[in-house]
Amino acid sequence: MIDMTKKITESSLFQNFITAVILLTALLVGLETYPSMIDAYGPLLHTLDLLILAIFVTEIALKLVARWPRPELFFIDPWNVFDFVIVAAAFLPIDAQYVTVLRLLRLLRVLRLVRALPQLRILVSALLKSIPSMFYVGIFLFLLFYIYAVASVFLFSANDPVHFKDLPLAFITLFRVVTLEGWTEIMYIQSYGCDNYGYDGMEALCTHPTAYPVLSPLFFISFVLIGTMVVLNLFIGVIMNGMDEAKEETEAEAMLNPQTPSALEEWKQLTKDMKAMEHRMAAIRKALEAQGPRKSSKKAR
Repeated sequence: MIDMTKKITESSLFQNFITAVILLTALLVGLETYPSMIDAYGPLLHTLDLLILAIFVTEIALKLVARWPRPELFFIDPWNVFDFVIVAAAFLPIDAQYVTVLRLLRLLRVLRLVRALPQLRILVSALLKSIPSMFYVGIFLFLLFYIYAVASVFLFSANDPVHFKDLPLAFITLFRVVTLEGWTEIMYIQSYGCDNYGYDGMEALCTHPTAYPVLSPLFFISFVLIGTMVVLNLFIGVIMNGMDEAKEETEAEAMLNPQTPSALEEWKQLTKDMKAMEHRMAAIRKALEAQGPRKSSKKAR
């Protein structure tokens, strides 16, 4: 019974079925955003939701049985804990008046698609592995923002109070600049002065117009080059490095974990190749042994 359950849960057919159910869950959650669909097919959607929940509960139960007599081994894998929490969230005692919360909890089931698709799992693992390195890159980015924000307040607050009136506003403006969202417009205001550019309809705010035709381009171009080209590339590099590590770990786990269907197939193929090699070696040994007496008899003659 346990062996049969284990084969079922590890089969590719079962995994593909669960993936299809997760996709159906995503479709149903999307349909619930249309009030007309709820009015027309509300009971059907509710029935399908209960059926999907029953399938997920059955899946968890089968995986627990497959690890009997030590079902606690199911919770060693963080992805299994992730699946269990998402399914268990549907049984929280929430009143009907919190229907939005119930829908959001059902929406969490779509996240199980990360577990079902190996490439998505590698991507999420890579992001998690990149967090420590990204933390230090984030510190460097914060220092860069802070230096430029303080400098921009000192330089441009009088000319452009809309964007650089104080430090928090300067941070927001620099974030807009680093995302390349209209950063040239902000640069031109500082280059030509608020009385000549960018303050149409806001002339009352332009009380101290000052133009920085040389300093403004140097300031913003250097910030864009450092903030966008260098720092964001550092983020990308850290994530790519994390993806390589996650992929290597996934491949190593697949080779060492015989529960993975792909690993089983590779192991069977490797065993088959080893047996074929043993047969060839045995045939070569027999051929050498057969040639040995012939050579000795020729020498005797």
